[in-house]
Amino acid sequence: MTLKIYKSLESGPLQELSLKTLEKGAWINIVSPTPYELKVVSNLTEVEPDFLRSALDNEERSHIDVEDNSIMVLTNLPVMRGPEMYDTLPLAIILTSEHIITVCLEDTPVISEFNQQISNNFRTFKKTRFLLQILYKSATYYLRYLRQIDKLSDEIEIRLRDSLQNREILRLLELQKGLTYFNASLRSNAAVLDKLMRIRLNHTVQGIIKVYEEDEDLLEDVIIENKQAREMGDMYSTILSRMADTFSSIMSNNLNLVMRFLTAVTIILAIPTAISGFFGMNVAIPFSDDPMGFIYVSVLAIFLAGCCAIFLWRRNMF
Repeated sequence: MTLKIYKSLESGPLQELSLKTLEKGAWINIVSPTPYELKVVSNLTEVEPDFLRSALDNEERSHIDVEDNSIMVLTNLPVMRGPEMYDTLPLAIILTSEHIITVCLEDTPVISEFNQQISNNFRTFKKTRFLLQILYKSATYYLRYLRQIDKLSDEIEIRLRDSLQNREILRLLELQKGLTYFNASLRSNAAVLDKLMRIRLNHTVQGIIKVYEEDEDLLEDVIIENKQAREMGDMYSTILSRMADTFSSIMSNNLNLVMRFLTAVTIILAIPTAISGFFGMNVAIPFSDDPMGFIYVSVLAIFLAGCCAIFLWRRNMF
């Protein structure tokens, strides 16, 4: 659990506060909170408890909720679970007339980048711009991870061309799974941005959301970045799907080739077996009294097997 409160000073640096010294224009960042902490924050900021709890549901989709004194923007952030494992995580960004609150289940790179080192690039008291900067940072991380997925898929494709191993197929499926999460989240995030474009002109929320000319440009940049991420996600998803289908067909074809080869070998080996069976019967047979009988039978078996092999080879059975 982490509960941090920051406020930007006019000179740029962040000032860390506590719940007891909470001031107007502060940013309250909550990670994996307890019910008690949510209740305390709700009482201090007069924010609906449901707004604070909304991001604690890992399956929550992106949306916007508006109340009389606050607006909750829930977006899905991209996260890495491992070297080749990608997922999304809900983040609630709540704006009131005095504060901005972020609630998430985990500490994510998107929020972590808003720290003392880059404090000159954002202001906690400029709540609308700060909201858009978080959404923009989220879109850039989607693009970053999508490029990583593209590079990993190229690497897997090269390996699969040399050898069809189950490990590479499983890696491909893991990337497809991550892309599915990304595409679903990017679509719902796009709906949030569209609604944000509409409600920014609503007079009832202008006391909470104040959009200036620079903010309009930033909002357009966020929409463009999110659209680009959606297009990249759809393209990479199609590529991975077709790649998986292609290599599945290759594996099936290789299996057919192996079965055809084994069938041909079985037919060829059946000829000497049949001949040896005929001449091994306990009855009167040709060459039974001839000292060279074994050699004659062996030559006959080899000759017939060779003829069969040539016939099958001409029929592309090998």
